[in-house]
Amino acid sequence: MLDWLRLVRLPNLATAAADSLAGFLVCWCAAGNVGWPPAACWLAVAASVTFYAAGMVLNDVCDVEIDRRERPERPLPSGAIAVGRAALVGRGLLTAGSAAACGAAVAAGSPWPAAVGAALTAAVWIYDRHAKPTLAGPVVMGGCRGLNWLLGMTAAGGPSGAHQWAIPLGMAVYVAGITLYARDEAGRSRAALLGAGTAAMGLGLAVAAAHVWLPLRSGEFPPAAAFPADNWLLLWSVLGASILWRAVQGVFDPVPSRVRAAVGNAIMSIITLDAVLVLPACGAGWAIALLSLLAVFLGGRQLVPPT
Repeated sequence: MLDWLRLVRLPNLATAAADSLAGFLVCWCAAGNVGWPPAACWLAVAASVTFYAAGMVLNDVCDVEIDRRERPERPLPSGAIAVGRAALVGRGLLTAGSAAACGAAVAAGSPWPAAVGAALTAAVWIYDRHAKPTLAGPVVMGGCRGLNWLLGMTAAGGPSGAHQWAIPLGMAVYVAGITLYARDEAGRSRAALLGAGTAAMGLGLAVAAAHVWLPLRSGEFPPAAAFPADNWLLLWSVLGASILWRAVQGVFDPVPSRVRAAVGNAIMSIITLDAVLVLPACGAGWAIALLSLLAVFLGGRQLVPPT
């Protein structure tokens, strides 16, 4: 079982759940809704987690020959799990994710969650089979993360307005930066590549902040918002600086241990970022609920590595 949990990157599944749940909540709360989210939300979360697991399994299936040289201890090259069985499970997870996204569309009364699910299916397949070793790889991986957010947002009837679109776009750029940063983590990383990845992460964080900054600049930010805009921008800046500082340390000392630590921190911080992103619309209660997913990540990390 530990081999399968390692194959699906158990800790990272919590980040996928956080994305789609946060996406739903941002649009749900902004529309004035209160109470427990409906079935469309949880189906979107289930789809998001299943798509992520599928992507991780199929990633290792496609990389098995490389892993036999670079990471022979992993489940597939070590023979702990048969490659054919992993491929079958990966395709089954991809199908289950598509079914859950269609269920979210039915529950929400909108075709958009199903459309986003179809786009996610295509993006996962393209990344694992074709894009990963190319320059397009980080872009496609970032797109998967943005689509994760959109899966939740569309299940809630959103996004509405440029400020809400800034969140999935910003998080997509942020994760593209992580992917670029992590490209050579198995060996000696190139400082230029690490610097480009760090810059992309910073750009993504800045774009995501526009979901508060744009309404504040135009005077449309609600005075009675659940969290004051100025305080939110300060909190976001401090959080972003802490993530980027870890990444910068890897730029100046690109040894595998430091690079992997920065990558793991940037991935884990997705949950914290998602929690902070729901603060203005939903307040501290839902932010704390999202933040509790860190316990899942940290607990899972005690069993299997996140990268």
